Amino acid sequence: MVLGAHPNPDRYGNLVPRRLMSLGYPVVLVGKRTGSIEDEEIKQSIPEDTEVHTVTLYLNAGNQKGWESQLEALKPKRIIFNPGAENPDWYERLKAKGIEAVEACTLVLLSTHQFDTPPGWTRKARTAKA
Repeated sequence: MVLGAHPNPDRYGNLVPRRLMSLGYPVVLVGKRTGSIEDEEIKQSIPEDTEVHTVTLYLNAGNQKGWESQLEALKPKRIIFNPGAENPDWYERLKAKGIEAVEACTLVLLSTHQFDTPPGWTRKARTAKA
């Protein structure tokens, strides 16, 4: 899941989802602006029954407040706090719930092959849309 997804192709909230999709990762897009990225709709709330391994954040700490309990309830394995999204006050609460807090740049993790998820959370093949 990308929280802070953005329809502007110049924003990291757009660049990262496109990169994840190009590599075959399933992506749920959530952001405050309507639009789409690679034909995937940006939702303004987390869809019900969403299962995610990783949440990558593009919201600053102040804008995360309204999302914290929702993200904790998702029980992802990790939340990546990209540059500008760091939130040390939240890290211990996540750890207590068994959620890894990672301060990193998703693009760097992808380019250095450190992003991969554990077995059972596989990438899906992307097919060309007609």
